[in-house]
Amino acid sequence: MRKDFYSYPAIFYYDEDGVSVEFPDLPGCLTCAHSTEEAFRCAREAMGLHLCGMEDDGDSIPDPTPFEKIRPEENGIVTMIDVSMPVVRSRVKNVSVKKTLTIPAWLNMAAEEAHVNFSQVLQEGLKARLGFQ
Repeated sequence: MRKDFYSYPAIFYYDEDGVSVEFPDLPGCLTCAHSTEEAFRCAREAMGLHLCGMEDDGDSIPDPTPFEKIRPEENGIVTMIDVSMPVVRSRVKNVSVKKTLTIPAWLNMAAEEAHVNFSQVLQEGLKARLGFQ
């Protein structure tokens, strides 16, 4: 059954060259990063894409192992990662929605003179603001 929200334990392993992340309940769902902050973003994205693929393939999605039962190897730290699946599914399906917005007239004129693609700029700005890049 598809859910709108999932939360799974992840193990962050810290090494000299960065952070690697694995999900004990989701074999094959792995990612790595240079910092803890980046590792959290990558972990959320990897888990969301992995679960979306499982849903699309009709695979059974396991219940998360209770947090206290996870025993990481040395240098491993257990944390919970959550993901909102409607956001992931929309990104995977790349469905567009029309938005109406208001900007100052002078800014509109300057942007039109510069041949700015408003949709592209808005998408890039939202992705940067929300950490999706």
